[in-house]
Amino acid sequence: MRRVPVVPTLLVALAAAAMVALGLWQLLERRPQKEALLAQLAANPSKPAVAFPRFPDETLLFRRASAFCLEPVAFERAGAGAAGFRVIAVCRTGAEGPGLRVQIGTTRDVKASPTWRGGSVSGWIAHAPDARPLIATVMAPRARELMLVSDRPAPGLAANAPPDPASVPNNHLAYAVQWFLFAGVALVVYVVALRRRGEGRPDR
Repeated sequence: MRRVPVVPTLLVALAAAAMVALGLWQLLERRPQKEALLAQLAANPSKPAVAFPRFPDETLLFRRASAFCLEPVAFERAGAGAAGFRVIAVCRTGAEGPGLRVQIGTTRDVKASPTWRGGSVSGWIAHAPDARPLIATVMAPRARELMLVSDRPAPGLAANAPPDPASVPNNHLAYAVQWFLFAGVALVVYVVALRRRGEGRPDR
């Protein structure tokens, strides 16, 4: 019988072990953490209002909040499904510190020009749109920016949809299964390659 190559076998084994470890991490650590967070988020809409946080805090998603927009310096658009587009104002809040994004309503008119001039805003806390690719959010996770979704639409815009905690995905079981499958496929492919290598070269 031909000897199994040590270095390639070791590398494949280490890679498979790393994939299994990542799967267990998703299954045994990340999934329970997300389930606890989702339970908290489901209760947030009924809690008292807070001031909009200066820095990202996932535990405040869907909590009612208020803020003051001194002046909108830009307007952005993001997809809103059947509602068309979300119109998001990028606000100046002061001379120091981070600014504020406020979703001021929705529109089906891509050319609509908002006339909103800022001021006091109340609504609920949500994630701001994230343009990063999905692979980047998985491989390099970071706190997502938050925005305030206004409970009153700006003139000429439709009202924002109410907060929906069910919109926050819990994909950690799927991630775990994917890592386990990757490990299994890597091992199967390597074993097949070894067999073909053995069949293709006569023993000496």
